[in-house]
Amino acid sequence: MTTAVTERDEATVLTVAGDVDLATAPALENAIDSTLSGRPAALVIDLSAVSFLASAGMAVLVGAHKRAGDTRIAVVADGPATSRQLKVTSLDQVFALHSTLEEALSALR
Repeated sequence: MTTAVTERDEATVLTVAGDVDLATAPALENAIDSTLSGRPAALVIDLSAVSFLASAGMAVLVGAHKRAGDTRIAVVADGPATSRQLKVTSLDQVFALHSTLEEALSALR
């Protein structure tokens, strides 16, 4: 799993690629916490390039949502590897879920 942080349209975008499982979830949590420590107004966690999202990864997303404080969080997930699990577990009711990065950025404006 890899992560990269960029700034787009007054939002911080954390792009995640690869498998998010029990072994890589701590690295994702560290990347999110590091990004949140900068107190961005908005954080988009882009899972478009994630090929596998295990329950450990979903737990990291829920934890990030709880720790975000005033930072608005949106998640980009589309397809069977990510959005399906988030919808089946009703996590799409916990945080804003979008199909594309552009959609998420537009919603945060």
